[in-house]
Amino acid sequence: MSIPVAIIGSGNIGTDLMFKVKRLSSELEVAAMVGIDPESDGLARARRMGVATTHEGVKGLLAMPEFADVQLVFDATSANAHLQNHEAVSAHGKQMVDLTPAAIGPYVVPTVNLEEHLDAPNVNMVTCGGQATTPIVAAVSAAAPVAYAEIVASIAAQSAGPGTRANIDEFTATTARALETVGGAGHGKAIIVLNPAEPPLTMRDTVFCLVEQSGEELDEAAVQTSVATMVARVQEYVPGYRLKQEVQFDRVEEPWLPALGRPFRGIKVSVFLEVSGAGHYLPEYAGNLDIMTSAALRTAERLTQARMEGAAR
Repeated sequence: MSIPVAIIGSGNIGTDLMFKVKRLSSELEVAAMVGIDPESDGLARARRMGVATTHEGVKGLLAMPEFADVQLVFDATSANAHLQNHEAVSAHGKQMVDLTPAAIGPYVVPTVNLEEHLDAPNVNMVTCGGQATTPIVAAVSAAAPVAYAEIVASIAAQSAGPGTRANIDEFTATTARALETVGGAGHGKAIIVLNPAEPPLTMRDTVFCLVEQSGEELDEAAVQTSVATMVARVQEYVPGYRLKQEVQFDRVEEPWLPALGRPFRGIKVSVFLEVSGAGHYLPEYAGNLDIMTSAALRTAERLTQARMEGAAR
């Protein structure tokens, strides 16, 4: 039996998510696709696939007969729009998976902390950069204490729709907090680059972790194993997620490190990632879409499983 879900947002992220639910999930079915532009490509594709649609936003969703059966709602709009969408949908007792940086609910990264938030009425998928890099920071933190983590997410400009562009400030703030609260870093910083190169470049992510241990104290093999294990776990739902090269270790000694506001002496752990997409909607270079929607799908399936398990008890 498939669980009916709705998707708010008919842009790149919402449309890619619709394709993933339709093609990859035996547990979920898209009952409704919601947008605000009647001419959007996402709504047109949804109609061709037999999905009920509305171009009247969340108000239109609430008026659809399909909404009564919907058990979970994905929001793939923007951080500001999610505030209103959450208020409207939560009033009807529907669980939400938030693909915007609004962060009303707890941050969730499937390989790190999904099991801790199965009962949350609203879970936040951080950002594409957060989904790609937070697992790596968590992996390094599992092997050594991370005082500071900095990530740089570079995505093709062609894969960034209006919602992504409107959320740049929220992207940096939400991702940085996730590096700390989920990844385990003492301090976090995030940078996003919209690369206009032609042909478009595949998503790249760089992770720097500062570990306050000397080379003699740090077990480099343990860090490498932890990172490799985490990469393999993410690859279970994002096959295009991979290391570009071996984990690197460099000694760092700074009399004053602005990021920490104090001196630092230890090891910089550098991890370089590439994420290619499955090409369900945009081409393979759009790994930022793939990791976000794949993480949301994995999360939604586990949330609905937990709800069914609870109902059966």
